[in-house]
Amino acid sequence: MQVIGCMALDLDRVREIAERVATSSGLEVVDVEFRGSGSARMLRVFLDKPGAAGGDPLAGVTHGDCANFSREFGTILDVEDAMPGSYTLEVSSPGLDRKLTRRAEFERFVGSRMKVTTRNPVNNNRHFEGRLESFHEGRLTLDVSVASKKSRKKMGAAGVEEGEKIGIEFANVEKANLVPEI
Repeated sequence: MQVIGCMALDLDRVREIAERVATSSGLEVVDVEFRGSGSARMLRVFLDKPGAAGGDPLAGVTHGDCANFSREFGTILDVEDAMPGSYTLEVSSPGLDRKLTRRAEFERFVGSRMKVTTRNPVNNNRHFEGRLESFHEGRLTLDVSVASKKSRKKMGAAGVEEGEKIGIEFANVEKANLVPEI
């Protein structure tokens, strides 16, 4: 529960409504964020389509999906008074460089390139780029030999030899984003 002035916002309730609306439209909620205060309050919802990770750029969330979700979700928020006061609703796809936070997302994006920042150093480094080779029993394995030159420099002694792999515990992941491959 987040308190805004004298108004309480139950973000879990807002997320539950978002997931209910998304599911009915064949979508999934990736993230819900609430930012700002006063007249600059913004509620952001990031949507995706299940199975859109297969590399087909047309398989993701469309502008129409976002517009339909926004209309239905906004109406329910207003009717159920789940968002007290005024706010701006922004609905979008997570983008090509999407943030990964849940175990299911790491499982879904095995084979994809990503950047990972760890809470605690692994091989004397906290910053890695590579292809996610596997995610098994709470541990991800990155092939860091495919890292960009800039990332290789950052990783330094962490190891970027041909075929070198780094194992990172999911609990040690502070931040992870996909790296677009064009």
